[in-house]
This record gives sequence, structure tokens and C-alpha cells, in this order.
Amino acid sequence: METTTAANSSDNGRPLLLGYTISGALAILALISLGLYSIITTLKQYLRLRHIPGPPLAPFTRLWLARSETGGRLYKDVYEVNQKYGPIARIGPNELVTDDPYLIRHMTNVRSEYRRSEWYYGMRFDPTKDNVLSTRDEVAHNKLRAKMAAGYSGKEVDNLEPIIDRNLLSLISLLEERYIAKKKPFDFARKAQFFTLDAISDLSYGRPFGYLANDEDMFSYIGMTEAQLPTIMLTSVYPILVDLLSSPLLNRLVPSDKDLLGLGRITGIVKKIVAERFEPNPNLDKKTRRDMLASFIAHGLTQDEAESEVIMQIMAGSDTTATAIRATMLHVITNPRILGKIHGELAQNEYTATSPPRDRIISSEESARRLPYMQAVIKEGLRIHPPVPALTSKVVPPGGDTWGGVYLPAGTKVGCAGLGVMRNPRIWGDNAAEFRPERWIEVVERGDKDKLREMEATLDLAFSSGRWLCLGRNVAFMELNKIFVELLRRFDFVVMDPTNPWKSTHAGIFTQSDFWLKGYKRA
Repeated sequence: METTTAANSSDNGRPLLLGYTISGALAILALISLGLYSIITTLKQYLRLRHIPGPPLAPFTRLWLARSETGGRLYKDVYEVNQKYGPIARIGPNELVTDDPYLIRHMTNVRSEYRRSEWYYGMRFDPTKDNVLSTRDEVAHNKLRAKMAAGYSGKEVDNLEPIIDRNLLSLISLLEERYIAKKKPFDFARKAQFFTLDAISDLSYGRPFGYLANDEDMFSYIGMTEAQLPTIMLTSVYPILVDLLSSPLLNRLVPSDKDLLGLGRITGIVKKIVAERFEPNPNLDKKTRRDMLASFIAHGLTQDEAESEVIMQIMAGSDTTATAIRATMLHVITNPRILGKIHGELAQNEYTATSPPRDRIISSEESARRLPYMQAVIKEGLRIHPPVPALTSKVVPPGGDTWGGVYLPAGTKVGCAGLGVMRNPRIWGDNAAEFRPERWIEVVERGDKDKLREMEATLDLAFSSGRWLCLGRNVAFMELNKIFVELLRRFDFVVMDPTNPWKSTHAGIFTQSDFWLKGYKRA
């Protein structure tokens, strides 16, 4: 009986054992196939761009890019890559970077067949919604720009310049009354962003957030956003993360309009304001209001589109302009020669500290544009420290392209090394790394119009160019043209720690903090 049972057990076990053997073999075969597919795919990617040099690991993995992005060094790393490997270099399996301003303008001109790459998905501040910055579809992008152009130009916004003046006066009053009069140091990095946040919200929908009035990082928006930016920008390296964050499983990780702090709280405020404009029976004030949001709606933006665009304005517009203000101010107040020339020019044009009235802005944008040295300082500030220094990649069109004797296969992503562009000796000379406003004055004095056009066209790449030129460029320049005249005519500023003036990190855009200054009224 025992023998029979054992025999039956043995006979019944053979098919089971055979099944396990076949399943195991199939699993091993699948793993081998997957490995071979991965090797072949990687080899193909390597071979299609093998003629373009770059860091050793870059042709095989995006980890080089991811490490550089999350480490806050991408803008420096791509600059160094171009310095080492040439004006077109490889930084990923399908990614290139260039510091050639002519190639960048070639990619972005209005008739170019290049298109935005997946990098722009990282500009979706709500993973489920596009905005004018993240939209890759050219038809949709052009329609959005057309609907928004009048609002950004100021043609349909009442008192655009006085609104900026109003917020600039709030900044001046804050500095003078709470800090300078009390001989207290202040973090200019935060104050500059308080100004840009209040100004853009006031322009956008008719009321400032109140950062300057409250003198604090309201809703912890700035601090929380700075902490989240490296993760946000990782989506530009791995766009699949955008889809994952949009899924029901992970969307809880995304800021929500129900949040009490951070971007979620700002989103909630924006949604409420936009919803009021779309009410069935808005009151007369809402009908007649003339701000950017009203212009957007009048030209056909939907409620969802309006929400996305206002959030994008706040995120992209305030940070970049604040960076330009901080960086220019740092270079000016730490250079006595340049600061002396600015004061001399302001005195010649009666923009002195004692010129009445002191309780309002006396410099119009038009008058500021007639200050040649101040204009040179503003341009040089944007050049030496571009607010968006990498990558804004574009995709090579079907059929490929050839530039400077280098073949660029179709579908390849080509990014911009902004720091390299703005320090390219071909454009700026051997002293390209020096903050030297005189370079702009000298080229005018020589009457070299071609060189001046080349310099200005290259500088404009700080705002992109062609079909993707930043809509907020004119607003940013208006703020820059006014803030330096008004602050520098009123106050002297001293850096509290010249050996460590600020904390500056990069994650797609720059964030700066602990830029401690002490101010004194000018005699």
C-alpha cells in the first residue's frame, strides 16, 4: 500500500515539476530577451550620436542629467561640458547641449521646424494642465499666445506702469521704515521676491498678494516652493513622472487647492479669483475691470486655461525677475567703480536722493531708458547671471539638420547652456566672465551697429526668442528699469558678509536667500 502511494505521488508530481521547469525557463528567457533589447536599444542610441563628444556616461544613461539637475549644478555642468567638448556636446542618450547663440536662434526662429521637447512638461505646475510655457503642440501654443498677447503688452491693462510704481513704493517704504530707519539688516533676496510677487499679482488680477504689506513669506509659498523645485525639475529629465503624478495613486503628492500652505494655497486663491470672473452675473466692477486676467478672458481663455496661466505668471514671472534684481544688485553694490558711475549719471539727470518728491516714483520707464549707463548695468546683470540658464530643449525636425559641420539626427533634443551663451568669447570678448557694463557703452561709441545688434540678440536669449519669446519680457524690463533707479538714488547698501553674500541654488531657475544687506539713506 505504501509502495503504491509513493508511486502515485511520483507519477502525479512529474507534470507539476515539468510545469515549474518550463515556467522558470520562460522567465529566464524573458529576462534574457529584456536584457538583449535594452543592450540593443542603448547601443542604437549610442551609435546615432557617437560623432558628438560628451561626458563618458552620458551616451548610455540619463543619470548624469538627473544627478546634475537634482544636485543644483546643471547650469554649471553644461557650461563646463561645452567648454571641454565644444559648442555642441552630448549630455544624454538623446540629449545635446549648445552654447552657440546662432544655433539657438536658428532653432527658435519663427519659421523653424524645431519643436519643444518633453523638457517643457516640467513646466506644468499642475501635472494635469498645460500652460503657455509647457504647451508643446504648436497650433495650441500659437492660439494661447494670441489670446494673451494684448494683456502682456499692456494695451488692455489700465495703469500698468502706475501699478508697478505702487508696489515699488511699498518696497521702498518697507525697507526705509522697518529696517533702514531702525538700522536693522534685511534679507534683500526675500524683499525682492516680495516685490515681484505683489507686482505680478496686482497686474494679473488687480490686487497684490500682500507680501510687502505683511513683510513675510505668506503661506510659506517661497520656502516650500524652493524645497520642491528639485523634484519638480526632475520631471524635465524623466517626463514620465508627470503622468505618474497625474495618476489617482500619486496625485496626492501634488499641491492641491485645498492646502493651507505653499503652491497649493496660492492655487486655491487663484482659482477663487478666476471663478469670480466666470460667474453668470458678475457685478459691474468685474465687467469693466481692465487687468491681465480680464484681457485673457475677453480674448477667449476658458476658466481652466485662465487658472493655469495666472499660476504660471506667479511661478515663472516672479522668480526670474527677482533673480535678475538680486544678481544685478549684488554686482553693483560690491563694485565701487560701477556704483560711482551710476550715482554720477543719476545726479546729472536730477535723480538724486534730495530731488522732490520722495513719496512717489519719479522715474518713468521712458526716462530710465534714457540713462545709458543704467541700461548697460541692467543688460550686463541679465548677461552675467541669466535667470533661466538651462536647458529649454528643442527637438530636431524630421530629416535631421546640420550645424557647423555637425549632423543632428531627427528627434534629437538640443538644449541651451545659458551661462555658456552669455559668456561666449565669440560674442563678448576675452573678458566675458567680468561684470563690465562699459562693453555696451563702448560698442555704441564706436558706432558698430552690427556688433550691438549681435550683442542685443544674444542677450535676448535670456527670454528665449522667435516663436517662444517670453510674453512677460516687457513687464520684466519695466520692473528692472525702475527698481534700480529708485533704490540706488535713495539708499546706500552694504553687504553684511562679503565673503558669503548669499545662498544661491539652481533647480531649473535660481533661488537665492540670506542676501543680508544693511541700508543707509543717501545724503
